Amino acid sequence: MQIFHLALAADWAAAVEAGDYRVSTRGVTLEQEGYIHCSHADQWRGVRDAFYADVTEPVLLLTIDTDRLAAPVVEEEVPDADRPFPHVYGPIDLDAVVEVRPLPGAGTRGQ
Repeated sequence: MQIFHLALAADWAAAVEAGDYRVSTRGVTLEQEGYIHCSHADQWRGVRDAFYADVTEPVLLLTIDTDRLAAPVVEEEVPDADRPFPHVYGPIDLDAVVEVRPLPGAGTRGQ
């Protein structure tokens, strides 16, 4: 299965240097949150619009192959969401990220 994660370009560059990705969400680490927030294909645009619309630095969409993850993925309910979101309970292995796609600038919709 593929899941998705929005990442600031600087956080992804740091992960490439470190050997794994450990940012839960914008400004929050895996260690602080306990898991990494991810989305299904039909959810990431809403996350971008709700939480990244004001970001002026480059934002990337990471496509993650869950079969390549060492950490477990748990589907969990989120308040006011119409379906569960996938959460990765551990670092994201770099080889599990099968695509890194830059997203249009802040506030851009429709991608």
